[in-house]
Amino acid sequence: MPRYKLTVEYDGRPFCGWQRQANGSSVQAVIERAIRAFSGEDVTIGGAGRTDTGVHATGQVCHADLSKTWPARTVMGALNFHCQPDPVVILDCTEMHEGFDARFSAIRRSYRYRIHNRLPPLTHQLGLAWHVKTDLDAEAMHSAAQEFVGHHDFTTFRHSRCQAKSPEKTLEEFRVFREGEFVIAECSSRSFLHNQVRSMVGTLRLVGEGKWGPGDVTKALKARDRKACGPVAPADGLYLTRVDYRPAETDVELLRDWQARKVAMDGEDDGET
Repeated sequence: MPRYKLTVEYDGRPFCGWQRQANGSSVQAVIERAIRAFSGEDVTIGGAGRTDTGVHATGQVCHADLSKTWPARTVMGALNFHCQPDPVVILDCTEMHEGFDARFSAIRRSYRYRIHNRLPPLTHQLGLAWHVKTDLDAEAMHSAAQEFVGHHDFTTFRHSRCQAKSPEKTLEEFRVFREGEFVIAECSSRSFLHNQVRSMVGTLRLVGEGKWGPGDVTKALKARDRKACGPVAPADGLYLTRVDYRPAETDVELLRDWQARKVAMDGEDDGET
């Protein structure tokens, strides 16, 4: 049975999130309906990260198993046709071996958060960025963000309903910089806790406004108490931008690694669920 890796872009505004739910439309459901319309098969796809309501993606990854082998380009074109008019697009499609798993084979996930830092209300960016009117010091935010880099207990920055077994995560990178009217925050890790990125960005806003310094961020991190977190940033500005996998492994090696990761990550969050 052929397995296809799909790289997906979507506007999260119309959806209750990535994961299929009974109370609203989801990105997963849109793609599964497109697969059914194209192939006649009822397929459950597996995603690399379970983004929350209103969160966007420019590089989400999922995998789908079909009973018939189709050219990858045909699969991509057919799914893009049947996903319309929903704002979901398949950017790339690659046939993989059965050991590949979009979630458990991933070695890194990267998120970008966009803050539109201007006084006037938003028009084109409404729902696609967090509107912050107060002038932000991006350099101060970047300096404070380095307190998050490394292996830490992120209890302060996880949702109270987070299902991960452990609050400990290793943040590989956290950059904050200005692009004109936008302040951009980018971070990478193998996996994230529920609402971790939005909680960190909301806290860094306090730094950008001059209300907190790096020492306050460190204090909040060490508190291991959700009450020490700053206001959580809204979903509007959050994008899952990239999921990385090791480029060259044999089927046996990847399958063995996938099985080990599945045991280790069972019950963990992979993104902003």
